[in-house]
Amino acid sequence: MDNFFHLVNQLGYFFIFLAKSNHSPIMNTPPDAIIILGSGLINNHPSPTLQARLDQGATIAAQYSSSSIIVTGGLGFDQKITEAAVMKAYLIDKYRIHPQRIFEESQSTSTELNLKNSVPLLNRIGLNQDSHIVVVTSDFHTPRAAAIARFQGYTQITSVSAETPLTTRYNAWLREYFAYISGWILREY
Repeated sequence: MDNFFHLVNQLGYFFIFLAKSNHSPIMNTPPDAIIILGSGLINNHPSPTLQARLDQGATIAAQYSSSSIIVTGGLGFDQKITEAAVMKAYLIDKYRIHPQRIFEESQSTSTELNLKNSVPLLNRIGLNQDSHIVVVTSDFHTPRAAAIARFQGYTQITSVSAETPLTTRYNAWLREYFAYISGWILREY
């Protein structure tokens, strides 16, 4: 029983940490690129969590029209289209972002691979891990995504959070607790 209360106590502290970590920073300089991390598809359409990330990324892209955009996500189980392709189509259809501004990282299935596989795309457009990069992800995911990016050598990373829909928020926060632990064990950061 003590272990249960210890876990509940840890989860409480972790949830408080996540809630306090969420903010949208003020950027003094335009980002060179915006990386929007994937978050799953439902019937070949963005999940509500992914829609929130894309909407937040599009807001930043509208403010900084010279910034390139990288959308990330490969093929999920039983899917015929990559998450990155669906993300690009969403940004084009809903926000009229020019297709040449959007680059697809379509091989990854994790945050670690999203960021690692984005490096060649950054290089292709004349940028690198020392460029000013904005990473857009969900509010619960920003601390871990930033830690992974820094561990991989990104030096000017700005994390911007999209609000997690209430219907999935606490489940996502609970999953993130275990992802934090596994990321530490796997030395992702």
